[in-house]
Amino acid sequence: MISFVKHIIKKYFQILWMKSRFSPAVQVAQRQLFHFYQSGDQKHADIKLRDTGFRVFSQFEEDGKLLFIFARIGYRHGTFIDIGSDDGLNSNCANLALNFQWHGLFVDARSRSISRGKYFYTRYPNPFGDKPKFVCAKVTRENINTLIGRAGFEGEIDLLSIDIDGNDYWIWDALSIVTPRVVMIETHINFRMRDVVVPYDAEYVYPGVHPDYHGASPKAMVKLARKKGYRLIGANLLGFNFIFLKNEEGKDIFPEVSIEEVLSHPSCADDQVDPSIWSMAFETPGAGDAS
Repeated sequence: MISFVKHIIKKYFQILWMKSRFSPAVQVAQRQLFHFYQSGDQKHADIKLRDTGFRVFSQFEEDGKLLFIFARIGYRHGTFIDIGSDDGLNSNCANLALNFQWHGLFVDARSRSISRGKYFYTRYPNPFGDKPKFVCAKVTRENINTLIGRAGFEGEIDLLSIDIDGNDYWIWDALSIVTPRVVMIETHINFRMRDVVVPYDAEYVYPGVHPDYHGASPKAMVKLARKKGYRLIGANLLGFNFIFLKNEEGKDIFPEVSIEEVLSHPSCADDQVDPSIWSMAFETPGAGDAS
């Protein structure tokens, strides 16, 4: 009986904590910040993307950086696709969905996560509002465009987030049904400045043969981005979530930055790398041209 009561109390406070993240106070504060960035006043011109991060739902400070980007370039559709979304709450897109009423698609391979997300979004933030879509599937190069098309998305969207701890590079490479203006994608910074892409494996499940041997290096991801028409404009503080902007978007606001600029955190130092991964590394100078 005592354990049941503790469980109920824990759930109650979890719900209160979650609801506090899309309370009227949080929404008003974010909209004020959005309009402050949007104003274009010359005295705001020196604000740098790296200084705008904060966390509401994202794992780190990605929420703040995305708010800054879209305040400056505007958003056209208020649409997102999040691949590797978990439950749609521990997500780079949740803040936009819950606090800015964006519409989008959450995709994850874990059925419990998808069920939890569906349950939550049917009730919050508004039971009568437009709800995001959920797809439970293991994403591969072969099915990515079909999954997104069947969910009703095609053409231009505002934001694409990919974080699947493995085939991120190959999924973005294969994606063609939508054209995101902004892409946030996980790179594997343990590969540092080497041009490394771990070979595609449709059956890959993290951690695979080694927890540090997966994904693509920052250099390889930047080459892929350039092939697809994007430039690197920043990353999260720890450097692994790279942010790319479509080349024709915001050229005067967000210049291209170097990989070295976004890998400045102490955790990115070479002495933090497990040397055993180099014996497994699949290096290919033309990784960005891979198909």
